[in-house]
Amino acid sequence: MNVEIIDRPVPLDDQLCYAVYSASMAIQRLYKTLLDDLGLTYPQYLALNVLWRSDNRSVGEIADALALESSTMTPVLKRLEVADLIKRTRNPANERQVVVALTDKGRALASRAGCLGDTLLTASAQTPAQLAKLNLNVQHLRDALYQHMGDRKPPL
Repeated sequence: MNVEIIDRPVPLDDQLCYAVYSASMAIQRLYKTLLDDLGLTYPQYLALNVLWRSDNRSVGEIADALALESSTMTPVLKRLEVADLIKRTRNPANERQVVVALTDKGRALASRAGCLGDTLLTASAQTPAQLAKLNLNVQHLRDALYQHMGDRKPPL
């Protein structure tokens, strides 16, 4: 009698990757109404977040902070520029580099976007300390995975 052993994938609910992915999707859905009110998509919100932390960054720096390719950032940044939230200019010292800066309107939006964190806190039924600990644990996991890959550095 031949016994065939079949390796089956671990059920999704038992996979950490799926838990992180689906939690991310839930957060994006939670934020959607608030972002719609701000006139932003989630990727635009992330790009602005990088600039709210440190203005006048190159497209490459923003992409690196978000673990994305520069070519992925370009359409996001173009839409933010059309909305007059950022301004893109060529770096005079390096014409190949595009520098992104917040406009006054983009800077002002930061205070209105603060409600997203409050919404997550309320919806999660977690304390600020619990969410901070979870965030730190996920960051450590992310950083360890990037270190293991070796060819990329962690975002931010």
